[in-house]
Amino acid sequence: MFERLVPAELADAATAHLRREGVQRGAIVAWLGHNSWDMIATLVACHRLGAVLLPLNWRLAAPELAALLRHAGAGHLLGTPEAEAQALEVLARVRLTPGPASGVQAGDLLLVYTSGTTGEPKGAMHTAAGLQANALAAVAVQGLTPQDRVLSVLPLFHVGGLCIQTLPALAIGARVSLLPRFEPGAWFDAVEQWGPSSSLLVPAVMKALIEHPRWATADLSSLRFVNSGSQIVPRALIEAFHARGVPVAQVYGATETGPVSIALHPSEARQHVGMAGRPAPGVQVRLGVDGEVLLKAPNLMRGYHRSADRGFDAEGWFHTGDLAVMHEDGENSGFYELVGRSKELIISGGENIHPVEIEQLVAAQPGVADCAVVGLPDERWGEVPVLAVVPRPGARVDTEALLSALAARLARFKLPRRVVLVDVLPRTALGKLQRRALAQALMPPGA
Repeated sequence: MFERLVPAELADAATAHLRREGVQRGAIVAWLGHNSWDMIATLVACHRLGAVLLPLNWRLAAPELAALLRHAGAGHLLGTPEAEAQALEVLARVRLTPGPASGVQAGDLLLVYTSGTTGEPKGAMHTAAGLQANALAAVAVQGLTPQDRVLSVLPLFHVGGLCIQTLPALAIGARVSLLPRFEPGAWFDAVEQWGPSSSLLVPAVMKALIEHPRWATADLSSLRFVNSGSQIVPRALIEAFHARGVPVAQVYGATETGPVSIALHPSEARQHVGMAGRPAPGVQVRLGVDGEVLLKAPNLMRGYHRSADRGFDAEGWFHTGDLAVMHEDGENSGFYELVGRSKELIISGGENIHPVEIEQLVAAQPGVADCAVVGLPDERWGEVPVLAVVPRPGARVDTEALLSALAARLARFKLPRRVVLVDVLPRTALGKLQRRALAQALMPPGA
């Protein structure tokens, strides 16, 4: 599979470059930058050399990126030209140690970080065999063929952007066009001029396209379907694409799951609007307590990198924290539908935000006695973080100064959209924060 992802000359150049950089078997090579063929070529080179690629989220702040490099044990940092200044800022905060990283095993190839339930980042380690299994499942659930043309616009530092369409399409010989990053006008230009048969879009991207002036008149006739996921996809967005003659398929999964786990085939999209779909080939699905989605599959991660959390229960099931129902009768019989999340994770525009990460920074700020972050509905992003702060007795909390302090430590998408000063936070008798009650209290009137 991997030798088919990029032309041989590009893979050879990337391999030679890694060798000059001193990359050894078991080393972790971090990559920072917008979407590029060089990153995919570096993945191929890592496979050849027995190294691991760590794609970094360029939206993160320098302290966050430095923390990931330290946790991973990365020995090298490469990337694209536009990220050079950011990379230098990161390297000023961390010392890279070339050589094999502890925790890496034979067959490991891709390390992707996600927000864990403790608020600490966790690295999902994927093997070459797992990526191949994921590609096979992705091809099957989307009906991809060598004749397809895929327009790839989502960031490749997420498994969604990399592993749902981009790598599977390349693996079977389909053509792929990479945009460095999503911009509505560039997407419309590419669709009209290049004529893709498919493109992967998260709900925030779908909304941006629908609200663009070109939406009503753009020529979308080349699109056999678009795919979506990363959260519950609003029916209004799906129906808007269907009205333009473009079926909306879905792929459900997580960073830890490859991510292809449950999928709605393009041929089923119009008849089963809003469904996440059925298990992908090779994937076992079970609904646990309160309907939590549990998964077993060959494309799941090997485990969390350098973490005491094994990632799976004693029977080998991965607990997603997402809640679903499986319809047993009616027109959607046999299909799964996502209904919510048991985790406290906030998903904003496809990006994971854990409240604890923000709360730990806020608690250290002057005048703060207590604080909490909850996700509230947002038309554009799905959810946005909102911060509630309890000032210390007699203290004054300057909300603008507080946000400025957070902006220096957090990615922009993690910054609270509102800061609300409150007298007390709702807690149980044991002191546990009642996030649902807080979220209800912070909802704007009439929402």
